[in-house]
Amino acid sequence: MTTNPAHTALWPAPLASGAVDATVQVPGSKSVTNRALVLAALAAEPGWLRRPLRSRDTHLMATALRAMGVGIEEGVGPDGSGEAWRVIPSGLQGPATVDVGNAGTVMRFLPPVAALADGPIRFDGDPRSYERPLHAVIDALRALGARIDDEGRGALPLTVHGGGALDGGTVEIDASSSSQFVSALLLSGPRFNQGVEIRHTGSSVPSMPHIRMTVDMLRAVGAQVDTPESGGEPNVWRVTPGALLGRDITIEPDLSNAQPFLAAALVTGGKVTIPDWPAQTTQPGDALRDLFTRMGGSCELTENGLEFTGSGSIHGIDADLSEVGELTPGIAAVAALADSESTLRGVAHLRLHETDRLAALTKEINELGGDVTETADGLHIRPRRLHGGIFHTYDDHRMATAGAIIGLAVEGVQIENVATTAKTLPDFPDMWTAMLGTDRS
Repeated sequence: MTTNPAHTALWPAPLASGAVDATVQVPGSKSVTNRALVLAALAAEPGWLRRPLRSRDTHLMATALRAMGVGIEEGVGPDGSGEAWRVIPSGLQGPATVDVGNAGTVMRFLPPVAALADGPIRFDGDPRSYERPLHAVIDALRALGARIDDEGRGALPLTVHGGGALDGGTVEIDASSSSQFVSALLLSGPRFNQGVEIRHTGSSVPSMPHIRMTVDMLRAVGAQVDTPESGGEPNVWRVTPGALLGRDITIEPDLSNAQPFLAAALVTGGKVTIPDWPAQTTQPGDALRDLFTRMGGSCELTENGLEFTGSGSIHGIDADLSEVGELTPGIAAVAALADSESTLRGVAHLRLHETDRLAALTKEINELGGDVTETADGLHIRPRRLHGGIFHTYDDHRMATAGAIIGLAVEGVQIENVATTAKTLPDFPDMWTAMLGTDRS
């Protein structure tokens, strides 16, 4: 693992002086915002996205769609109820160049969209994006009739030579390294001439809630989707060809980004309220209610939102996180401060995320005095008395917030490149110090 030398600034993680008591307004979900942008861009009529997330990943998605000819106007909603984006579909056009940054949703969701464009669309991104798996999307699109130049890498950079349409049909893929491979094909599937039937051939698909999110959002804009949960074959998803409707979509708060703030209540024995927490959702972050309760907290959904309270004790946990892998860094940070050992399982795929998250967590927690060992599919964490030091982030937003969680209880933790949190959670340092009632660092 390497760290971007341009991002060497150190942020002193604030030490909590007592129990937190705060209400934290978490911005919109990145996963929902970027899916909504794609669906609106492919719709037959304009639509509205209310309360979208403004972050690096969503900016990259919006900029990429604009480059392909989609109109995205920023302003307030039709009833003046707050910030909204109006998405105006048009004929997708090339040539264009797309910067994916290090956003999995952009690098995986947009090549199928590009296959529908009229002209070549080139995809490039951060150096780490070259290492992230993309072969399943590339191979699937070729099998469905697309022409893609990737010089045999199965990864970025690449060029999709859009022909204005795509035949579609049945395709086999191995999505065992990322659920985004399935979501990528589903999102554009209604626009393929024959729709798409996706047959997963590998071991279990991680992060299944994200596929359920994709399916629910497709159905909300008029698509017909058959899934294993709706009585279809196991590991098979089908989308019927047809027009997508322009909708007025309100973006839920990003529940995974609520994790560090809920963790602060757990670590300090305090209370944090997250407004607008949905009673029903497909977001993986909803699992925090159960996971953090098992680790010593309690929660209640009220008219004010989710109220989470720490007990003053943190317990270790044995948890299969295969469906909610993105929560692993925050869970590991809390587990390092617990009163008993933890085993986190089912997350081998995290080695292929923004960084190798299992190796990164092991190295960084251990360098603060911890005792973390990698297993075949996760981490084993034995709590130890930790000390201050530099916590490296590897340009990974969830590593940065994990370090901040540890810094609540351990004096002298310094986060390298806390600015990487802008990927999904703009203004994190200010939100963190506001929660603690401290001055901005």
